[in-house]
Amino acid sequence: MTDSYRAADASHRYVLDLVRAADRDRFLAALFAPEPARRDLLALLAFDRELARTPHVTREPLLARIRLQWWRDAVAEAVGGGSPRAQPIVESLSETARRHGLAASGFDALIDAREEEIEGPLDVVRAGHALADLQLAVLGPQDDASRRAARLVGAAWLMGEGPERDALLAEARALRAAVDPRTLPVLLPALSLGGTVAWARPLAYWWAARRGRY
Repeated sequence: MTDSYRAADASHRYVLDLVRAADRDRFLAALFAPEPARRDLLALLAFDRELARTPHVTREPLLARIRLQWWRDAVAEAVGGGSPRAQPIVESLSETARRHGLAASGFDALIDAREEEIEGPLDVVRAGHALADLQLAVLGPQDDASRRAARLVGAAWLMGEGPERDALLAEARALRAAVDPRTLPVLLPALSLGGTVAWARPLAYWWAARRGRY
């Protein structure tokens, strides 16, 4: 683990504002992580959002693959020892990766999952698991129950309403007694999928976090 690189404050503000505007529920959940894990989660969520935007930025498969390759190259630089690309998300991600000694393979797993979406449906299980693994790497839990619950919620987050999503959430909630409390910032968005109205979510997240529920 190394924490020798520090992104500029402006880069962290950019990431925070981006996630707050584009991914409010998971932004709220990330606030329940202590610093610097909170900052790391926001960097990962901003990265995930940029990958998810690819099919909306261009419908041309070649251009979409070029865009994802740019992110592969940026990640390789971010986890290395040199200067990352002068882009706010990359800079924030580089601080996160170097603080926790994250390998490029973890980021590539998420890029690979999103690449499938260029010419077909998104594999929500693969994508949800890849992001959950990165999130747990910065939060610290390594036990099987926490990993399983985070992956289940991650996959459910990408699904539409229906019995399959309900089953994933039920399985994740059945693990509550065994989950490491540090995992809660990844699990709390499950409340939004359970019908909690938008205006009540900040309080609902706070109350659930105090009780270790999701």
